[in-house]
Amino acid sequence: MLVVLLLEAVRRALGPSLAVVAVAFMIYAFFGPYMPDVIAFKGVSLSRFMGQETMSTEGIYGIPLDVSATIVFLFVLFGAMMNRAGGGAYFVRLAFSLLGSFRGGPAKAAVLASGLTGMVSGSSIANVVTTGTFTIPLMKSAGYPPKKAAAIEVAASTDGQLMPPIMGAAAFIIAEYCNLPYLEVVRAALVPAVLSYLTLFFITHIEACKLGLTSIPRRELPAFWPTLLQGLHFLLPLGVLLYQLVYLRHSPSLAVFNAIIFLGGLIVAQSLWSAKRGGRSAAAGLREALVIIWRSLVDGGRNMMGIGVAVAGAGLIVGVVNLGLGGLITEIVELMAGDNLYLLLGLTALACLIMGMGLPTTATYIVMASLMAVVIVDLGPSVGLVVPLIAAHLFVFYFGILADDTPPVGLAAYAASAIARSNPIPTGLQSFAYDMRTAILPFMFIFNSQLLLIGVDSWWVAAWVMLSGLAAMFAFAGATQGFLAARCRWYETVLLLAAAAVVLQPAASARWLGLAAAPAAQALGTALFVMVWLWQKMRAARENKKGA
Repeated sequence: MLVVLLLEAVRRALGPSLAVVAVAFMIYAFFGPYMPDVIAFKGVSLSRFMGQETMSTEGIYGIPLDVSATIVFLFVLFGAMMNRAGGGAYFVRLAFSLLGSFRGGPAKAAVLASGLTGMVSGSSIANVVTTGTFTIPLMKSAGYPPKKAAAIEVAASTDGQLMPPIMGAAAFIIAEYCNLPYLEVVRAALVPAVLSYLTLFFITHIEACKLGLTSIPRRELPAFWPTLLQGLHFLLPLGVLLYQLVYLRHSPSLAVFNAIIFLGGLIVAQSLWSAKRGGRSAAAGLREALVIIWRSLVDGGRNMMGIGVAVAGAGLIVGVVNLGLGGLITEIVELMAGDNLYLLLGLTALACLIMGMGLPTTATYIVMASLMAVVIVDLGPSVGLVVPLIAAHLFVFYFGILADDTPPVGLAAYAASAIARSNPIPTGLQSFAYDMRTAILPFMFIFNSQLLLIGVDSWWVAAWVMLSGLAAMFAFAGATQGFLAARCRWYETVLLLAAAAVVLQPAASARWLGLAAAPAAQALGTALFVMVWLWQKMRAARENKKGA
C-alpha cells in the first residue's frame, strides 16, 4: 500500500513521468531473468524487494528523504516567508534600479533578479513565475522578441539552483553523499555559479547588440539608493543565515531555523511599522503579520510537496538500483564508453538530459549520481586524471538542472512562454542555446578541479582561476552566439573555440603545446580570447567610421 500510494502521490504532484519510470524499474527488478542476455538481471523476490524499499536506508527512506525532511524543508519555508514578506519583489526592483539603464538593461536586470531570487527559492519554475511576471513584459517592451525574453528568463531562473547558499534540495544531498560539510559544497559551487551568471550577462549584452537595442532612460527607472534602503531589512535574514553558516559554523538546519525565527520577528516588526504609518492600530498590524506567516507556512508546505514526493519516488528507483541492477547498468555504460572518460561524460550528460525531461532536478540527480558518479571517478585515471567525488556529483547535478529547459518537456520554458505568449518549443530551444554556456562548465571542472577551489588556498590563485575561466566562458559564448564585439567570421569562431578548449583542459593543452605548466596554457587561451575581442573591436570601429 505504501508503494502504491507513493506512486499515486508522485503522479498527482508531478505528473506521470516519474511514476512511469519508477514502475518500469520495479517491473525490471522482477522480470530481469527473462530479459535479453545483454540486459538480463537475476531478479528479486517480493519479500526482498519490499524489505529493501521500505525497511532499509537504501530505498524510499534513504539519505535524500532524510535530508529533505530535516534540512531542505526549512530552506523552502525560509524562501516562502521571504517571498510573502515582499523580498522577491524587492530583489526585482533592486535589479532594475541598478542595471535598467544599461544597454539591454531589462534582460541584465532579469538575470540579476533571478540570481538573487534563486539564492532563496532553489526552484527554476518558482523562479520563473516569481520574477518572470515582472521581467518578461519589461524585456518585451525594451525590444526583445517574446521568445528571447522568455528564454533569457528561463536561462537565468534555471541557474538559480546553482547559486549558493541554498542551491535547491540536491546540494544538501550532495553534502551527505560526499560526506562533506555543507559549507564545502557551497565553496566548490561558488566559482562555477558566478561564471555562469556573468556569462549570461554577456549573452544578454550580445543579444542587445544584435537587436540594436538601446537603454531605458534613467528617469523611467526607480532610483537605486532609495530602492536599496526601502528593502534593506530583507537582506538581514540572509545575513543572519550566512553569518551562522560561515562564521559560527552551525549546521544548515540550525542556521536556517534561527534565520526563520529572525525573519518571523522581522515580518511582525514590518507589519507593525506599516500599520503605524497607515494610522491603523497595533492589533491590526499584528493580525496582518500573523496572516503573512500563516500563508508562508501554507506556501512552504505546498512548495515542499513536489520535492518530497520526487525524492521519495526517486528512492523507489534507487532501491532497485541497489538491489544489483546498478552494477549491471554501470557495466553496460562502461562497455558503451569503452573505458573512455570523454565518451562516458557525454553519455552521462545525455542520460541526465533525457531523464530530466520527465523527472524533477533532485530526482534526476539522485538516480544518476547513484549510477554514474563513482564510475566517473574510477575512469579518471584512464586519462591520467584524478576526479574528486564532489566534481562527479556536481557534473550530474548541473545536467539535471539543464533538463528543466530541454525541449520537448522543459517545464520552466512552458511557464515562461505562458507569460511571454510565445511558443514553448522554440522558447525551450532558445533557452537551451543560452544555457549551452552552463553545459560546458561541468566538463571544465572535471578536467580542472581548481574551478571548484579544490587545492586552492590563495586569493591570487582563486582570482586567476576565475579570470581564465571567465575568458573561456566568454569565448565559448561568443562562438556559439556568433558575436563578440562584432559578428564573428568563421576563423574567429574557430579561434574562440580553440581558446575555450585550451582553458577547458589546461593540463592536457600544456602537454600538447609543449608548455611548462597548466597556468601557461590558461594564459595562452585567455590571451587568444582577448586578441580576437580586440580585433573585432577595431573592425567594428572601422565599419562604424565608414558608415558615418
